[in-house]
Amino acid sequence: MSEPNGTPAGWQGGTVWLTGLPSAGKTTIAVGLAERLRSGGHRVQVLDGDEVRAALSSELGFSKEDRDANVRRIGYVARLLAQHGVTVLVPVIAPYAHSRAAVRDLHAAHGVPYVEVHVATPVEICADRDVKSLYARQVAGELSGLTGVDDPYEAPVDPDLRVHTQHRTVDESLRQVRALLTARGLA
Repeated sequence: MSEPNGTPAGWQGGTVWLTGLPSAGKTTIAVGLAERLRSGGHRVQVLDGDEVRAALSSELGFSKEDRDANVRRIGYVARLLAQHGVTVLVPVIAPYAHSRAAVRDLHAAHGVPYVEVHVATPVEICADRDVKSLYARQVAGELSGLTGVDDPYEAPVDPDLRVHTQHRTVDESLRQVRALLTARGLA
């Protein structure tokens, strides 16, 4: 039996937005969670910020306006997928509170569940991890506008969940996010 939008009856989609500084652990959590959800039979899509930017927003730079436009585009795609029964995991910095609020409002306007997870890793830990060498490039003067260093990051005031990855293993962080999704009927 299917719903009018083609999703299996009783199948609930939703968006899980993982926000945080570069190298905070957003993508690691999203990819690990996606694997676990898929093994449980869920339809899951990860919308990685770098990949989506390259595909949908390659003409955008990193000004406040361009970052806002990129976040709104990703939010729109996430909402469409979630509306059709997909659990959408979005590991995207989304540095500005107003951009994240706009995405939340878009989901609410369409009755689509939305969960905001703040991957609250301190900048010092992120700089030590430096997965993409962004912090090293910034220190060397090769990069400016690094979120949380020389460009603002507005941490969520009241996220649905705050994960402190510096105090947890990846598995513990995954379980923490999954517990929230289970409580919200999304896992």
